[in-house]
Amino acid sequence: MTALPPLREVIAQYGLSASKALGQNFLFDGQLLGRIAAIPGDLANAEILEIGPGPGGLTRALLTAGARVTAIERDRRCIPALDELAAFYPGRLRVIEGDALDIDARSLFEGTPAIVANLPYNVGTALFVRWLSADWRPWWRSLTLMFQREVADRIVAAPGSTAYGRLAVLAQWRAQARIAMTVHRSAFTPPPKVMSAVVHVTPIDAPRGVRFDVLERVTAAAFGQRRKMLRQSLKGVPGAPAALDTLGIDPTRRAETLAVDEFVALARTLSN
Repeated sequence: MTALPPLREVIAQYGLSASKALGQNFLFDGQLLGRIAAIPGDLANAEILEIGPGPGGLTRALLTAGARVTAIERDRRCIPALDELAAFYPGRLRVIEGDALDIDARSLFEGTPAIVANLPYNVGTALFVRWLSADWRPWWRSLTLMFQREVADRIVAAPGSTAYGRLAVLAQWRAQARIAMTVHRSAFTPPPKVMSAVVHVTPIDAPRGVRFDVLERVTAAAFGQRRKMLRQSLKGVPGAPAALDTLGIDPTRRAETLAVDEFVALARTLSN
């Protein structure tokens, strides 16, 4: 094979169609996919983990940029198309059939990969939180992830905004998160009902003395009843009322008014 066939021909050849049950929406625009692949920076010989490659549109862009890709795909219908791509790029694409939620992705790499993925909508948030909970510095060097625009806005939101919540705190307390680009719904086949955005996340030094599970429990409680005062929403978290008093945080405030640093300070006090 001297050239890869167009992605649409590959999909037709293998009788593929986007599965709603698997949260699939395919991207065909090569220029758009190339822009997404460029977000992490120079990929020459870089190790990349891709989740849910489907027929391999983004995978092509990553390989074209020089990356070595490990792709985890749950939909076995897509495996022959990915195997064809692996044959075209010998030694550069490793395809693993399985559910990313059940696979220890960290064990697949000796180095520190970047994660780049057009995440299936139905597992995107769960995977994102799992990657954020990794030891710090984490086993990945950056995350470049496609989300529904609403989810992307929640990840980068500032205190006081309607989008600010648990995801923003979990992402921003030890990482920098930004929306790298937006993607119109019409770019996908089939078009989803919502707009999308690509979020780029890079790790920073983690605050000392803070356990992730404590921060997760505090933010879940605080934002689970976000319209209530902290003294009410956090009453089920052991030690939280006393911690608020120790830190001088007014218990009549609501969760969306607390800065990320204040949540970190609260979680540190409870961690100790």
